[in-house]
Amino acid sequence: MILVQVYVDDIIFGSTNQSLCEEFVTNMQGEFDMSMMGELSFFLGLQVKQLKEGTFLHQTNYTKELLKKYDMAGCKVSNIPMSTNCYLDNDVSGQEVDQTKFRGIIGSLLYLTASRPDIMFSVYSCARYQAAPKESHMTVVKKILKYLKGTINCGLWYPKGTTSNLIGFSDADFAGCKLDRKSTSGTCHIFGECLVSWHSKKQACVVLSTAEAEYIAAGSCCAQSIWLKQRLQDFGLKLKKIPLMCDNTSAIKITKNPIMHSRTKHIEIRHHFIRDHVEKGDCEVEFVKSEDQLADIFTKPLPKERFFDLRNRLGILSENFLS
Repeated sequence: MILVQVYVDDIIFGSTNQSLCEEFVTNMQGEFDMSMMGELSFFLGLQVKQLKEGTFLHQTNYTKELLKKYDMAGCKVSNIPMSTNCYLDNDVSGQEVDQTKFRGIIGSLLYLTASRPDIMFSVYSCARYQAAPKESHMTVVKKILKYLKGTINCGLWYPKGTTSNLIGFSDADFAGCKLDRKSTSGTCHIFGECLVSWHSKKQACVVLSTAEAEYIAAGSCCAQSIWLKQRLQDFGLKLKKIPLMCDNTSAIKITKNPIMHSRTKHIEIRHHFIRDHVEKGDCEVEFVKSEDQLADIFTKPLPKERFFDLRNRLGILSENFLS
C-alpha cells in the first residue's frame, strides 16, 4: 500500500514497501518537474520528528514566530490556557481594543490547534467575540499566549505498534455559555493510543437537561466515528462496533430506546442520527466514569491538575519528554 497526500504543489507519501515509493517518484518525475526533499520533517507549518518509537508532530517554530509577532516572546508563563473562574461576555461597557490585532491572534491560534488540541476550547471561546473585542477578551487571549510560552515544545505523540482499535469520547458542558445558555459539545477519537480527531463547538440549540446536551454531543461523536470507520475501510482496516464513551447514563438510555416520549419528542430529528447507527450496530454507547472522560478538556476550563492529566492521556507531550 502507498498513501499520497497532495496540497497544491506539495506532496507527501509513504508506503509499506520501499520499492513502491521509488516507483512513485520515478513516475512523478517523468511527468512533472519535481524534486525530492527527503524524509518528511516539515509540511504546511507542521514539524515532523520521526523516531524509532513513533512520530512527533509539533509547531514549535510557528509558536515562536507567533509570540514574537505579537510582542509576547518575553511574557510570563501561565500553567493553563484559561482559568476556571474566567467569565466571558460581550462586555458592552469595556474598553475597545484593536480589532485587526485581536482577529489576527485568533486566526493564528486557530491554525495552531492542528497540533495543540489543549488550547482548542479556550481559543474557540475567545473567537466568539471577534466582532467587537474588548480589553477583557484580549486579556484572556494573552493568557493563552502565556500558556504557549511555557509549553512551546509540546505537540502530538503517535507511538508505533499500537492496536488498531478506534474509540470515541463525547462530553458536554450543560448551559456553559452565560450569554445564551447553550451547551458546549466536546468529542475526540483515539486510534490505538493516538489522538486522531478532536472537536469543540457550542451547540446550535438550547437544551432543557444535561441528558439532552450529552445526547447531542454523542450524536456528533457518532457521525465522526462513522466517517473515520469508512476512511479506515479505504486503508483495508474493517472495524465492527465503534465504542463511544459517555459519562451520562440518561443519554445512553435515550440512544438505546427507539420509542419517542415526552422527554425526547422535542429534540430535533437530526439529533436522533445516533439511534439509527446504534440499532445498525455501527457504534455502541458505553458508560465511562467522569474522571476517565477524555473529551472533558474540550468543553470547559479545568483545574490545573485535571488539565495536566487529560493533556498527558491524550498524547499531548513536550518534545523534551521524548529525548
